[in-house]
Amino acid sequence: MTVVDETMIAITEAVTLGRQGNTDAAREALTALWDSIGAAGDPFHRCTLAHYLADVQEHAADALTWDLRALDAADALTDDRAQQHDASLSVRGFYPSLHLNLADCYRRLGAFDTAHRHLAQARDGLGTLADRPEYDQGVRAGIANVAAALENRSTDRLPTN
Repeated sequence: MTVVDETMIAITEAVTLGRQGNTDAAREALTALWDSIGAAGDPFHRCTLAHYLADVQEHAADALTWDLRALDAADALTDDRAQQHDASLSVRGFYPSLHLNLADCYRRLGAFDTAHRHLAQARDGLGTLADRPEYDQGVRAGIANVAAALENRSTDRLPTN
């Protein structure tokens, strides 16, 4: 019997709004979901939600807050819980993307040394990615983009991060 996860459905719907260019509506929907889940809610929901909420923030400092919440939730997450959503998931596989996003936020804020440390953690975790070629390519491309921006000491927002 498949269990329907209404929270994940709502998160997916909100993320779709953002990807369609309606970031304000996505941010409002995701924030409302966060308010209903709470900071002590299901770590899988918190991790996913915070990860996507970071993507729809206008300012790097706000995105950093959400990315740190996503990392905190991942630290409380178990493989068993993640695999209730998708049997192929491993929490270790979340960390490259989480550290990539943190590296990008710190870079945008001009904290280049901290950004380099998180980028190194993202690279170190590449071997933990699930066998999902599109996702893997996206994380690797993100790492390359942030590394190039760091090399140029750019604080500009990147189009894919």
